[in-house]
Amino acid sequence: MKAKILIRPKRGILDPQGKAIERALPALGFEGVSEVRVGRLVELEAAEPDRLAELCEKLLANPLIEDYEIELDGDPTGGEALQTPPSES
Repeated sequence: MKAKILIRPKRGILDPQGKAIERALPALGFEGVSEVRVGRLVELEAAEPDRLAELCEKLLANPLIEDYEIELDGDPTGGEALQTPPSES
């Protein structure tokens, strides 16, 4: 099953790439854009999609500072609901 995994810094964690983009936008004519977050997208084919959260926790994301979302593309209606790790506040 095809899957897309979006990994990005947790809210409250410094995102220097996001801040750099946010600061550059007004000079490029893009006013009113804020809260820019930069992450990474991993696309893969998974034989065991029920283990993707484990893959994220152990390899793809740093659970201390990053959140992840998993979208499964095998659903003919356009993808299953996104899965996210439990929030630790």
